[in-house]
This record gives sequence, structure tokens and C-alpha cells, in this order.
Amino acid sequence: MIGDPVTDSGIWFRVEAGSATSAVRRAAERLGAQVAIGEARIADLAIVAAELTSNLVKHADEGVLLLRPVRRAGEAGVELVAIDSGPGMADLTVSSQDGHSTTGTLGIGLGAIVRQASWFDGYSLPDRGTVLAVQVWPAEPARPSWAEALSRPLTGETVSGDGYAVRVAEGRHQVLVSDGLGHGPLAAAATEAALAAFRNAPAGPPAAVVGHLHRSMSHTRGSALAVAELVPAAGVLHYAGLGNISGVVVEGDGQRRGLVSLPGIAGHQRPTIREYDYPFGPGARLVMHSDGVVDRWRLTDYPGLAERSPLVMAATLLRDAAVRRDDACVLVARSWA
Repeated sequence: MIGDPVTDSGIWFRVEAGSATSAVRRAAERLGAQVAIGEARIADLAIVAAELTSNLVKHADEGVLLLRPVRRAGEAGVELVAIDSGPGMADLTVSSQDGHSTTGTLGIGLGAIVRQASWFDGYSLPDRGTVLAVQVWPAEPARPSWAEALSRPLTGETVSGDGYAVRVAEGRHQVLVSDGLGHGPLAAAATEAALAAFRNAPAGPPAAVVGHLHRSMSHTRGSALAVAELVPAAGVLHYAGLGNISGVVVEGDGQRRGLVSLPGIAGHQRPTIREYDYPFGPGARLVMHSDGVVDRWRLTDYPGLAERSPLVMAATLLRDAAVRRDDACVLVARSWA
């Protein structure tokens, strides 16, 4: 797998030994060449990949790293997300400064990552673990996206039946999460069909988009899916779903509001599709996830996480709430107003 081109969904590395450092670095360099970020930035990317992986080997428990391309406004870059389950850091800002070390080393790892990165964000809690997200672009990128997500296959599979997509269609800011029935290649094919249909769907409200996806997926085994549209200027979120995709609006004080999905399978049967509207005020976050993620998480257990980027928030929830016996996907969206 390491020698293959990295797809848009990325490749996950389990980081358990020092040998992972060179493997991740080489894969990152290949991806940098594939997306044409330039030789100088590939060299910077190699430093970032090596330092992130080395930190996981030296300091972390159950470390994993996601490597994938990112595309925005016609430009491409490389993204790395390092996730571990401990021991965590009391002050990530201090730990990111050159010279700070917990193991007697020079303490330049996180500082080097921050310097070489085009964009960096992270979150850490003592005894819970750390998430570090880094992007390397050929030039300075646009500001971080208003919606980000991660998906990963269940243990033993190489492809995930869960997936997501983000689009802006004629001013409509919409997101999709899809969970293909079952797991493995056929589930992945169903979700890929949903993502392709979503990207090409005519601009319209979520209920109309879900109807379009349903009609476009009859050749697949089908999926559970949900589409949300954020309208921060009006303080509202529109939502339509089929099946067991969980949707939650988390207010600034941590209170949760569950979103309604109706029974059904996109691509099969003749489901009832209905759209619901919910308040979406300043500071609110939309969280959507597949049933491979247990819905018992609470943001109040993560002080300050709501202020981090959607990517770091999604990665933290994926780490702590996803189960290994199923594919898993978490998407987080926020207001950009």
C-alpha cells in the first residue's frame, strides 16, 4: 500500500516503531510530487512528516497518522493528521516552542513542524492524548475550511464504506456523510456513487439533493446518508437524512440538539424524504457521523475543543468515539460568518 499513489481519502499509518518514520516520509514526498507542490516545499514536507512520526514513536501511545491531499481554489497541498491516545500535553503552545522537551532531546520537533507548515492546529489533554493537524502548500493557502472530516475502515479492511463530501453550489454550503451498507469494496462503491452524485447534483435544498442521490444510486447496494446546508447569516441549518447517520448541533455552551433522519436506504425502496430546519447561531458546530461512531461523546469533556478547527475536532471525536468493528466517519462544520 505504501508504494501506491495516495487517493483523496488518504492512507492511514499505524506508528509503532522507528521504521515508520522513513515510510511516512517517503510516502509524503511521493504525494508532494504527485500534487506538484515544488521541490522546496517537498523538502519542508519531509521534515514535517518525519517529525510528526518521530513524536508519535517517542512520546505517544496508540499513534496513527493520516496522509492525504487537500485541494482548495484550484490549488493542491498535502495534509497530515497525527493522532494518539496519550499521555497528552498540559500546554500545547509551550510544547510547540523550540527547546521544550520531555525526554531529554533538543525539543525542536514541534517547533520545526510549526515553522515548515503552511497551516497548523492541534489539541491535547493530559491522559487523553493529542491531535496535530498540518498542511503544506506550495504557497500560503486560503483560511482553513469551514467543514472537515475524516473516515477510516474497520480493522482488517483497506477501504472504507463511510465517506463525506463538501460543496458550495450556487451559494449553498452543503455537506454529505454516507455509510455504504456493510463494509469492504461494495460498501465503498455505494458511498463513492453517493459522493459523485452529490458533487454533480443540481443546486437545491437538502431534501432535493437527497432525492437526487437516491435516484442515482439504484445500481449500488445503497447507503445511509444525510445532507446538511448551513446558512449562518440567517442562523439556520437545513437537514435531510435517510438511515442511521447521526447529526448533532452543538451550541457554544456545549448543549446538543439531535437532528432527525428518517428510516430508509438511499438507492433502494421508496423512502420518505423530509427536510427539517434547526437554529444555528454564532459559535454553533455541526457534527455528523456514521454508526461506526458511538453517540455518547460530549464536548463538555473537551475544554477548548470547540474553538479548534473542524479538522482537529473531527479527529479527536474519531479517536475517542469510533469503534474498531465498523467503518467510521466524523464530519464537523462551523459558521464562516
